[in-house]
Amino acid sequence: MANKLEITLTRSLIGRPDDQRVTVNTLGLRKMHQTVVHDDNPAIRGMINKVAHLVTVNEQ
Repeated sequence: MANKLEITLTRSLIGRPDDQRVTVNTLGLRKMHQTVVHDDNPAIRGMINKVAHLVTVNEQ
């Protein structure tokens, strides 16, 4: 597993269910094409899996 994950919001939240909006906001993503860096752990991986169709992930 990588030490850090670089997560970028690539698809819009318009028309998405509330649980997906909350998950994206919890990851720290507020705007389109914004990128955040998180430690790689099972909790973050689970959030990424839930909104995988909305984000892109690069391992560092």
